[in-house]
Amino acid sequence: MSKKLNLGVMGIDHGHIFDMLDEMLKEGCGCDYFWTEGSPLTLDEFSKKYPQIKRADNKSDILNDEDIDMILISSIPKERANLSIDALKAGKDVMVDKPGCTTINQLNNLKQTVKETGKIWSINFSERFHVAAVAKAEELVAEGKIGKVKQTIGTGPHRQGNYERPDWFYDRDSYGGIITDIGSHQIHQFLVFTNSNKAKVNHAFVENTTKKEFDGFQDFGEVNLTGNGGHGYVRLDWFTPDALPTWGDGRLFILGDKGFIEIRKYTDLAKSEKGNQLYLANNDEVKHIDCSNVKLPYFANLIQDVLNRTDTACSQELTYLSMELAINAQELAEKKWKNIK
Repeated sequence: MSKKLNLGVMGIDHGHIFDMLDEMLKEGCGCDYFWTEGSPLTLDEFSKKYPQIKRADNKSDILNDEDIDMILISSIPKERANLSIDALKAGKDVMVDKPGCTTINQLNNLKQTVKETGKIWSINFSERFHVAAVAKAEELVAEGKIGKVKQTIGTGPHRQGNYERPDWFYDRDSYGGIITDIGSHQIHQFLVFTNSNKAKVNHAFVENTTKKEFDGFQDFGEVNLTGNGGHGYVRLDWFTPDALPTWGDGRLFILGDKGFIEIRKYTDLAKSEKGNQLYLANNDEVKHIDCSNVKLPYFANLIQDVLNRTDTACSQELTYLSMELAINAQELAEKKWKNIK
């Protein structure tokens, strides 16, 4: 990297900020300041892990710092759009945790701001960008190993656990709903692997069966989509059992007309606690690939995009479409849920 990229952090309410920041620091970026509202549950861990990063008194201190090139945002989901807009208008590029926004109105405002400023608004879809097996699958699909992709099936299971949760975790308007929040990962991957730049939501549903005391909580969701490149199904839940060695047995199935790929993202169930395992079957071979050492390309590519004003890490239009479909699916699902409650 010819020029060191300087980062600022605004909002550390979600723990994804650790992986976001770690990957950028590995690529040689610097970060001197962070700002966050109040005292989120992540604050002590963040301060201990990054003692060199000082807390700014006000977000304006970061926005007005001319030495900062890019701002990382992992605040409460409903606040991410406005913080992103503040950063873009201040002349900063942005990497924001998913979901990057929670309403279509927010998304439209972001589109307009990106157009006006010429800055990058990139959503860190961690189930793609932080998973080496997904990066390997992209290589295999590009090489034609399974032919033309016809469908993806993506699962996003999570564990409720007995963890201390912030109030916003149970508030629908704050986190955006299970499809907007978690399902945006799988919808994004559906678009990527089917090479779709247009798509529609055929069916969506959400419900809450385990936390009736929290009206805004949703523990199950599903979505069916059709794109101009293929089809997709998404299943989301908060039902991960306690014995599983990780928070969720996330899977991605990619069906092609000449083979298929299965990705076991975080554990290889009943075989190994090791994630990033890929299984390939086509007309020539059946193969298991341990992807643990596959490089994650997103972060280096995003840095180059910032430095060179390119659009290679994840296209801006794909980012918009991923969130548009997720929010539309969320709204459709809640209408159906309301009709049967």
